Amino acid sequence: MGFHEIRFPANLSFGSVGGPERRTEIVTLANGFEERNTPWAHSRRRYDAGVSLRSLDDVEALIAFFEARRGQLFGFRWKDWSDYKSCLPSKVPGALDQLIGRGDGVSVTFQLSKTYASGEQTYTRPVIKPVVGSVKLALAGDPKVESLEFTVDPNTGVITFPTPPDEGVRISAGFEFDVPVRFDTDRIQTSVQSFKAGDVPSVPVVELRV
Repeated sequence: MGFHEIRFPANLSFGSVGGPERRTEIVTLANGFEERNTPWAHSRRRYDAGVSLRSLDDVEALIAFFEARRGQLFGFRWKDWSDYKSCLPSKVPGALDQLIGRGDGVSVTFQLSKTYASGEQTYTRPVIKPVVGSVKLALAGDPKVESLEFTVDPNTGVITFPTPPDEGVRISAGFEFDVPVRFDTDRIQTSVQSFKAGDVPSVPVVELRV
């Protein structure tokens, strides 16, 4: 699958509309009860890049980005301004933000992830597009130094240690991250007259499974 490791201009994604989507199959039984199942283990996010355009210069930047990606052909990174940190939006990511695993004395690779909790229920989302230079990591609460004590692949979100962490050791991380997406349309339609009148184009963007 074609993917360009480039972020959609963050100033253009700021103000866009979008968020997570779930797919649930619901069957209503004869007695009125329901059976609910989902074929998706993870949610899929959708956005509209058009609503954040503020000027004709923004439209030009969008068209250039769209053409360079060949429309839907190549994926790219997207900054979801409502959810792009391992911590609360008002906080700065820290090495203790997210539990990403525990050492077993054998494994040297671990996937970055973010856990969402509400009540007793949780959902763990794999993070596969961390922002370069933003990852902070700790073993048993002890901060580690990137490139010396661990490495991170910015294209997959996989953390690698030179030696396996001891069994039971808590591995935690903090980071910023992007969403892998593609355009969900093969065309962009706009005009100078309609844009000046406040009629902005719809430019759907959808998350990729990579």
